[in-house]
Amino acid sequence: MADRPQSPLFETETSNAEIRERWRLADDADPAGMPLAELDPGNSNWFQAHKELAVFERLRAEDPVHFTADSQFGPYWSVTRFDDVKYVDTHQQIFSSDIMNGGIRLGGRPMEEAPDGLFHLPMFIMQDQPVHDQQRKVVAPMFTPTRLAALGNMIRQRAGDILDKLPRGEPFNWVREVSVELTGRMLATLFDVPQEDRHLLIHWSDTVERIGDPDYFDTPADGFNEIWKCFEYFNGIWQQRQQASEPGEDLISFMAHGESTRNMPPNEFLGNVLLLIVGGNDTTRNSITAGVQALNQFPGEYDKLRDRPELIPNMVPEIIRWQSPVAHMCRTAMQDTVIGGREIKKWDKVAIWYVSGNRDLDHFDNPDELIIDRPRVREHLSFGYGIHRCLGNRLAEMQLTILWEEIMRRFEHIEVVGPAAYLNSSFIRGITELPVVVHDR
Repeated sequence: MADRPQSPLFETETSNAEIRERWRLADDADPAGMPLAELDPGNSNWFQAHKELAVFERLRAEDPVHFTADSQFGPYWSVTRFDDVKYVDTHQQIFSSDIMNGGIRLGGRPMEEAPDGLFHLPMFIMQDQPVHDQQRKVVAPMFTPTRLAALGNMIRQRAGDILDKLPRGEPFNWVREVSVELTGRMLATLFDVPQEDRHLLIHWSDTVERIGDPDYFDTPADGFNEIWKCFEYFNGIWQQRQQASEPGEDLISFMAHGESTRNMPPNEFLGNVLLLIVGGNDTTRNSITAGVQALNQFPGEYDKLRDRPELIPNMVPEIIRWQSPVAHMCRTAMQDTVIGGREIKKWDKVAIWYVSGNRDLDHFDNPDELIIDRPRVREHLSFGYGIHRCLGNRLAEMQLTILWEEIMRRFEHIEVVGPAAYLNSSFIRGITELPVVVHDR
């Protein structure tokens, strides 16, 4: 593969601290009292302060297709009701995900409007058809029912090992000791890298969401310098597996030998590796943590679970709905259109808020509550719909199901003993700390 591309991104003099300060929300900021025209739902401070649900409750009620004219991302629309989110997600001919048209995150712009040479990371989730379908097909064999079934015993053994080693009678951070540990081990397996390197994978996944965080990096360029270490790590693995006479049964081998992926340039290879790392880490990890948090928040449901552990397979998608670990995806309108009575112009940026649609009272009864025997729970938006529906959704559900089965065999109660801390991101709805004490049966 070629050397790392250069870009003005690496030479920016604007610090992350300056960027954050410009868009900082006051500690007492109240989404209910703010002028509607000034409400910027994509401001990550709402999420770190755990006020985002109040933002979307107001938008669903007052302005379900909301325009933000001035934000750190530029102008964009927010689609907040279930039916409208699903409509955008399933009409890929009208709403593009392609990185050349702006990609899937707030802040992306059509490349013709971007500075010359702006570095970008193509990945198949940020491609339209047919490229999207061709590249997705390469890694899809990892997630067939047969392969997933073969992983079940390994997941159960690992879950039991992690739970048995937890401290008893003293607080610890559930995120670090359980959620991160289980997902890290699975990532190392999917990529067939040494288990002792799993924390590197988690680190790079975390870095993707913290590139703009001044608590971690002074500038976005510093964050990307760290991300590039992921390429350096996987480049040697890629070359080894590309030269193998018999392709391996891991994600890198699949891409190294896939017709549509084996000749990827460095930035596209890195983009797809990061997509698979983040996709395999953040959704599962934050849902693992959210389940503990939610059952403590709704103790009647915890009692129900103790009485009826057979509800775990239904509880898992309900936890994923309740948490909505991917808060939004973005699309770019490729033609003038209408959503919810609002006129959307060609090239407008459209954020579809899964976290909001999953709390839509018109679609879910008592949507703010965790109800572990909720009917039709798989209708949630958290995995997306249409051609971009999450490829690893069944693996995520299987890990959560097995983990909760093992939890219920060991513990009478996982008690939350302090406040949670939340990720400063409006893309991944993450929990960074959850102090708990476990109580054995």
